[in-house]
Formats: sequence, structure tokens, C-alpha cells
Amino acid sequence: MGLSEEVVVTGTPVQNSTTFLDSEFRYLLFPVIYSIFFIFGFIANFYVLFVLWSLREAKAMGEIRIYMTNLTIADLLFVCVLPFWISYYRRRGDWIFEDFMCRLTGSFFFINAYGSILFLGAISLNRYWAVTRPLDAASLDHRRRGIIVCALIWVFTISISVPYLLSPATKQDLDKIRCFEGYQNETNSYKKKVASIHFSIIGMFFVVFFLVVLCNSLIAQALLSQQFPQSKFHSDTFISKKSNSSTMSSSKKPRGVKRRALQMLLAVVGVFALCFLPHHIVQGPWVLAVLQITEGWGHVAYDQDTRQMLNDAHQITLALMGLNCILDPVVYFFATRKFRRFIVNHMKKIARGEACSHSANILDSVDSKHQSQRLHSIHQPSNDKELNEV
Repeated sequence: MGLSEEVVVTGTPVQNSTTFLDSEFRYLLFPVIYSIFFIFGFIANFYVLFVLWSLREAKAMGEIRIYMTNLTIADLLFVCVLPFWISYYRRRGDWIFEDFMCRLTGSFFFINAYGSILFLGAISLNRYWAVTRPLDAASLDHRRRGIIVCALIWVFTISISVPYLLSPATKQDLDKIRCFEGYQNETNSYKKKVASIHFSIIGMFFVVFFLVVLCNSLIAQALLSQQFPQSKFHSDTFISKKSNSSTMSSSKKPRGVKRRALQMLLAVVGVFALCFLPHHIVQGPWVLAVLQITEGWGHVAYDQDTRQMLNDAHQITLALMGLNCILDPVVYFFATRKFRRFIVNHMKKIARGEACSHSANILDSVDSKHQSQRLHSIHQPSNDKELNEV
């Protein structure tokens, strides 16, 4: 999944004068790790859909549920095509399916990666807006805004993947058929176009990554700057006196709520830092090493050891990027208290052997606690109520 990993052998060009720069360990790594991703990713993401559907029936979540649902669908697109890639790597890089399936599975990998990046960015912006500007956030139509944002993300990621769907993706390499590997013998002008696309995507990632880090840093700063109430009487008196002042400076949250909110921030940034950041750091140098542009923009003089090192690193970052299909449900767990409460209650039901037949009771419990919190939050500041959703 990616560009070619061929390099030109120096000397007089003859037929089959290229050799495939390979990383042998990937034929052991990817069948194992993709099998793990397939099993756990399939179970985890379908369970997430079940939880989100149940919470939709209970009307317990809003805009963030829309982002979670779409992110889960993006993960399932990747999980469902993993058996094709497991077969590809078990056969040591030999694609036995139709060219269309190569294009489709590669496109789903791309859509999952960059759809996940953008949906996690949207979740971060949603949490930032809810914490720092709760009145503005509450005054808008959350559902419509979430649908519009998700539609724009899908249109953007699918439109970028269209060239991968329309262009042939398989190439003959001696006795094997490679999938999304084999750009080395293209013209310099074509290689530069490919490199430009990749560097544009890398630039987009770092813009989103910067926004995610910025939003979550501001949320963490706002949470940590709040003071814990010394007593219920003093807290109530203080809040009543400050009801018309800045919402963030007057907010008083229990230690547990702040801790869970900070855990959510660390989960989002952690997924970016572990799954996506290494890949996009390596991707730029790797693209230039693989394309081997001979002159002008994009030409670099890598030696063979450097090419091999970049190719090995690229394989590892690809594996890390696939890990997001398992880690995204962890982000959901920390994203909202309703989501956590439903899962905890459901697991308790399963432990008692009651399982899904008592989902309605779980929803009733979630709703009753939500109503109790709503009554209790009447005397709380607006941003206090928003943070209770974290």
C-alpha cells in the first residue's frame, strides 16, 4: 500500500534492470499484525456502533456521536479489506485478485487513514468549543453542524482517493504482481506529480495535527487553571457570585471529571502521535527515495543503505497507522461520560449473564442519571454542564 519500492541498479540499462527494494520482515509482520487488527478491530468497532445506536435511541448524545459514528465506519472500511492485504503479504507481495480490488482496498486504506485524521480533528474542535464557548456551542444546531462537517470530510477524502480508484494499480514484477508498488520506471514529470500529491497530503496532516494539539492544549490549560471547591457551601456561594463573569474562570469541576477530560485529551493526541505522526515524518523522504527522480525538483542522492533504512521504517509506520482502527474506540471511551457509563453498565450485565437482552434497562439507567444531572446542573455555569459531558 503505497508507492513503488524499486530502485534502479547502476550500470547499462537492460531488460529487467531494476531490482525490488524489499523489507523481508514485512512478510512476517503484516500477516500477524493485520490479523490482530482484523479480529479486534472488527469486534471493537461493531460494538461501538451498537453502543452509539443504543445511545441514539436514548437521545443521550449529540454532535460528537455523529463524529464517532462516521469515524467508526471509516475504521470498518479498513478492517473489512484487511483479509486481502493479509493474503498479499502471506504470498510475499503477490496480488492474486483483480486490479479493481487492488484499487478498492488501497483506496479504503487511504480513506480510513485521512478520514480518521479529520474526524479526530473534528472531535477535538467539538470538545474545545464545548469547553471554551459553551453558550455559542449550545445555541447552534449540533446535529446539522455534525452532518455537514462529516459530509465535507467524506467528500474530501473520497475525492482525493478517486485517482487511485481510476488508475491501474497492479504492476508485473518478474513472477509477481505488485499492488500499489511500481512507479520507478515512470517519467520524471509523472514522478514529480506523484511526489507533489504526497507532499500536499503530508502538509494537510501537519496542519490538522497542529490544530488538534492546539485545541487539546487549550482545553487542558482551561481545565488545569480551574480551582477545586473547598466545600459545598463555599463552592455554591462562589459560583453564585461569579455567575455573570467569564465562564471558564468561574467553573468548578470535581477532580474526577477533570481527570477523565484530561484522559480524553491524551487519548486523542496519543492516537495522532503514535499512529499518524511517525508515518508522515518518514513519508516525505521515503517518497523521494522510492521515486528516484533523476533531475530537478525532488532529486535526492540517497545511497542504498539509506533507501533500505527508509523502506524499513516505512513498513513499521504503516503498521502503526493501521493500529488506529483499534485505538479509536479508546478515544470514544474517554470522549463522553454517557459512552463510558453505557459500556460499564453493559459489561456488568454481561458478567451477570444478562447481556444484550437488558439493553433497555441500561438505557433507562443512563437516561435517569442524565436527567438527574440535568436537574443538578441548573445552578451550575454553562461550561460546567458542558464539561459534565466529558
